[in-house]
Amino acid sequence: MLEENPNVCELLGMSASVPTDICFSFAGLMRRGGDTGPHSDGWGIAFYEGKGYRAFHDPGASADSEIARFIQGYSIKSDSVICHIRKANRGRVCLENTHPFSRELWGQTWSFAHNGQLRGIKQWPLQYYFPVGSSDSEYAFCWLLDQIRREFPTPTRNPKRLWSFVETRVRELAKLGVFNILMSDSRVLYSHCSNRLAWLTRRAPFGNAQLLDADVAVDFAQETNPDDVVTVIATRPLTSNEQWHAMKKGQFAVFEKGLLAYDKLNPT
Repeated sequence: MLEENPNVCELLGMSASVPTDICFSFAGLMRRGGDTGPHSDGWGIAFYEGKGYRAFHDPGASADSEIARFIQGYSIKSDSVICHIRKANRGRVCLENTHPFSRELWGQTWSFAHNGQLRGIKQWPLQYYFPVGSSDSEYAFCWLLDQIRREFPTPTRNPKRLWSFVETRVRELAKLGVFNILMSDSRVLYSHCSNRLAWLTRRAPFGNAQLLDADVAVDFAQETNPDDVVTVIATRPLTSNEQWHAMKKGQFAVFEKGLLAYDKLNPT
């Protein structure tokens, strides 16, 4: 079981084989933003539609957000999603410090959300990307993309070489503190667990799911096709009747089209 600690930011990500809406999981996470949890310092969500990118941010509590209510009632289908609710610890509460952050690399929009603290990250030099806000999270994202751009000036045809490189740089950042992250380049969903992430994969035969934070249930057999594969990653499990898998400390994983494509534990 994952240790309960409500006083941290929470992450939610999805990787799917076909464009899928995340309204069900999103509804559960949003209740934790000022209702069933104390994460009232902003929230954001990023969707990919092919190479297209759509994002919503709000520096207020998600449980009281009209924007959040709009998204819950509007089925946006995507094959890669990142969502974040914030409990501020570094950087003031404002729109520019609200995750997910985004930058362009190789003509693709990369997005990133982080839970944790990184001591001394702002002493690390930046070359291509610079933060707009004051959070250590955005600074770390800029540094990470700097490193990728320097190593790969153009896109590589060897994705596992890229994933391995990202893994090494993520582990460097994790040495500075707690670095639970989700990151996407529209094609894959990167994740790293310092101390708290869980995931589940939904595939046929699909069944019912019940949210922990709201009196909402759904029968996925009525909402999906037999070949669909959907993986959901969250800081804490969002449903009460599904089998969530706790990621191990130091685990770095990449999901592609809903499937686990790369999975490494910290060798140390």
